[in-house]
Amino acid sequence: MKKLSIITAACLILSACTEKVAEFPIGAAGPIYPDYMDVTVPAGIAPLNFCYTAPGLKDVETVFSAGGKEVKVKGTKVRIKEKDWKMLLAEAAGGDITVKSSAVDSSWAIHVSEDGIDYGLNYRLIAPGYEVHSKMGIYERELGSFSQRPLLENTQFDGCVNCHAYNRGDPVDMTLHIRGSHGATLIRKDGVMQAFNTKTDSTLGFCVYPYWHPERRYVAFSTNTTRQGFHVGQEKLIEVFDLDSDLQVYDVTGNQVITKPTVKKDSLWETFPAFSPDGKTLYFCAAQAKPIPAEVTEIRYNLYKTSFDASSGTLGDDVETVIDASSFGKSVSFPKPSFDGKYLMYTLSDYGNFSIWHHESDLWLLDLETGQSRSLDELNSPDTDSYHNWSSNSRWVVFSSRRDDGLYTRPYISHVNADGTFTKPFMLPQKDPAAFYSNLMYSFNVPEFVTGPVPFDKISAQKMINSPERIQFGFRWSD
Repeated sequence: MKKLSIITAACLILSACTEKVAEFPIGAAGPIYPDYMDVTVPAGIAPLNFCYTAPGLKDVETVFSAGGKEVKVKGTKVRIKEKDWKMLLAEAAGGDITVKSSAVDSSWAIHVSEDGIDYGLNYRLIAPGYEVHSKMGIYERELGSFSQRPLLENTQFDGCVNCHAYNRGDPVDMTLHIRGSHGATLIRKDGVMQAFNTKTDSTLGFCVYPYWHPERRYVAFSTNTTRQGFHVGQEKLIEVFDLDSDLQVYDVTGNQVITKPTVKKDSLWETFPAFSPDGKTLYFCAAQAKPIPAEVTEIRYNLYKTSFDASSGTLGDDVETVIDASSFGKSVSFPKPSFDGKYLMYTLSDYGNFSIWHHESDLWLLDLETGQSRSLDELNSPDTDSYHNWSSNSRWVVFSSRRDDGLYTRPYISHVNADGTFTKPFMLPQKDPAAFYSNLMYSFNVPEFVTGPVPFDKISAQKMINSPERIQFGFRWSD
């Protein structure tokens, strides 16, 4: 899989020259693409259209059945009409849709869960290259249909758009970071969006990697001095790393960033903050500072936690190690607690914190009651499995993976069972998935669930970003 990314890149260049596109991505395996055999889906998901991968198939018939009703589709590209799909989902709720095909020896099932899923996903689409400020944007996809709309694209300004975040998927509260000559952090609270300068004289730099407090008054941020470098071998192409980083909590009401020496140590690089569902704990990752780039492969992040008092906006003196990953030669990134308070999912890689470029990156789950961690083998693949997020009801997860072709990250969704196990993940459905994923030259980056359409006026946002006016963050030390 590691060499596959180079092969894929060569194929993409060749296809661009000859104006021919593969029938499905080079990484496709199994009789159908995407692999929707024996997956579990929510009752409101868009049709799971697919194609058959075997060459030379003709006169194929696929039969979907549930509750005594059948839907027949002819052809090697299986596109299910929306009304037929909705009927099948309704008939199979809490049970199965059975799929039989003249091109496959045995039938398979699509399990339909009665657990609801959020309205949609927000994500950044970005080329998996190394250019500064290449075309990118933040997009919203409705999960019940194939509808996608841009919230903001960097064709509207000169710069990079990233770090979009919501409070448990609620689109009312939002943060969005802009880098470049028009740098700003956009924050919407109670329906009002404003542009902020988040760097102060007492902090390292601009605020990134946001995570909202459940009471909506606070947002945890890190501030990072980030650089990128390149490997000379085939196995890894690019490395992204921090030269320094600290934590702070932003008080939206008082317009102040709050920090404390316990999370702002010169000897530690703190990053990736995340509040617990009750708001009393702040999780974060931190690594011992080392010379960069000479010892970049020796940088390993552990998972820590500290207390937080929302009534006074103060960080605690207690910093406790949750997972000592460095002791067994690994590094933690992207800690995300489930909103029901049961689990914390994180990414584990060999070193560093930019795990999306590490082929060995896997997802792990920490049981917050027992303190035990395990590899999520039911979700992981031979290639990169990295950024992840929980649905608002904690019954679904979305994560990014390069399992499809080794180069582009795609979003996969899985159901969380009552015992803490996960179902076989399925790729985000598309109207014509083979053509869509073969032609798309962008990676899905930072998929986030949203509980409803995000109210976003991109014209007003464009004017705000291009204007020089910024509200300056204040600063105070936590008691």
